[in-house]
Amino acid sequence: MTPDSTAPRPRGDGPSGPRAERKRQAIVTAARALFLREGFGVGMDAIAAAAQVSKVTVYNHFGSKEALVTAVVAGALDEHVDTGDDGSPAALDRLADADDLRAALVVAARAWVRAVRADHEVTTLRNLVAAAPHRFPELGRAWRHQSPTGHHPAVAGALRELAARGRLEIPDLEVATLQLYALLVHPHVVFGQYGATMNDDLTERLLVGGVDTFLSRYATGV
Repeated sequence: MTPDSTAPRPRGDGPSGPRAERKRQAIVTAARALFLREGFGVGMDAIAAAAQVSKVTVYNHFGSKEALVTAVVAGALDEHVDTGDDGSPAALDRLADADDLRAALVVAARAWVRAVRADHEVTTLRNLVAAAPHRFPELGRAWRHQSPTGHHPAVAGALRELAARGRLEIPDLEVATLQLYALLVHPHVVFGQYGATMNDDLTERLLVGGVDTFLSRYATGV
């Protein structure tokens, strides 16, 4: 997966605006479908064709295949964090407005963990990432060199907003982002890699305990 040295590189943060965002999303959607079906070895020409854009457009948005893979996987890991139960104010991006932060975070975490456990596509993508460094060392380096906040933008954004509102005191956003994942999601990832699952009772106890542990470290009491 060596980037094409003749391919255009993105200017600044890449194209912007509603039309550019639609193209970017089309690229990510097409790449995800192809990665799931064919693995990370799929070519950029095929991704561009599936997204109905030019290869130049793909590189203008992402700059390299490694960056595109990172965007696809980061989006997949974060796609459930905005889903609350029956439209409740459980989405992470609305936690800062919750009267009871602990209760809102438990509800958000419950929906998030349930979705992660049930999403086989995300599991497949995780397994592809785990295997990729053996075949594509460039991808492994790109993944390792990006910060946790880049891998998990929705979580990092929610925590940043909570800190800005004075609900949490977070001196190190990267550490806090990883800690929240470690408390709520990573145990299920580890179990899944061995073909096992946690029962519902253990999942609930781990979830509630994880939220309490996280808040005991970062909540300001506001």
